[in-house]
Amino acid sequence: MSRPAHRRPEYHKINKDLFVLTYGALVAQLCKDYEKDEDVNKYLDKMGHGIGTRLVEDFLARSCVRRCHSYSEIIDIIAQVAFKMYLGITPSVACNNSSRNEFSLILDKNPLVEFVEELPAGRTSLCYCNLLCGIIRGALEMVHLDADVAFLQDRLKGDSVTEIGITFLKKPDEKKYRRKK
Repeated sequence: MSRPAHRRPEYHKINKDLFVLTYGALVAQLCKDYEKDEDVNKYLDKMGHGIGTRLVEDFLARSCVRRCHSYSEIIDIIAQVAFKMYLGITPSVACNNSSRNEFSLILDKNPLVEFVEELPAGRTSLCYCNLLCGIIRGALEMVHLDADVAFLQDRLKGDSVTEIGITFLKKPDEKKYRRKK
C-alpha cells in the first residue's frame, strides 16, 4: 500500500522551498515599505510572535513532550524537537552563564536564508530572520515563560555562525507546581 501523497519527502521539500521563497518576498516587501531596518525587524518579530502563540498548540499536540523542569530541558526541546519538526534542522545548544538562564541556539544551516546570498544594499541593521525570534518568544509566552530572544550572530552579516540568544527573565515558580501534602 502506498503512502498518502502529502507525506512524501519531495512534497515536504516543495512546501519548505515555497515557504522560504515566500518569506524572502515578504522581507523584500517590508524593506520597500519601511525605511528603517529597526521597523522591519520589529514587524518581523511581531509577526513571529503571533505565529509562535498559535504554533505552540500544534507543537504540544504533535510532539507529545512532557513537562520540562529546567530551562536547559526547554532549550533542548526547542532545538532537538521544535526546530527539527518545523525547519528540518537541529541547532546546537550552549549555556551562556552560571545562572543557567541564558542560552544560545547555534544554527549550522538556516533554511530561511537558503536562497539569500547577502542582505539588501544599505540594510546592515536588518535582522533578516527576526521572525524566528518572535516565534520562539511567542511560544514561550504561551507556556508562561518570559524571555528575551535575539540574534547574537548572523552569517548574513559576516559572522562565522548564526546564533540566537535566549534569556529567560525570571525563575520558574516551583511552588505553584508542587502538590499540596
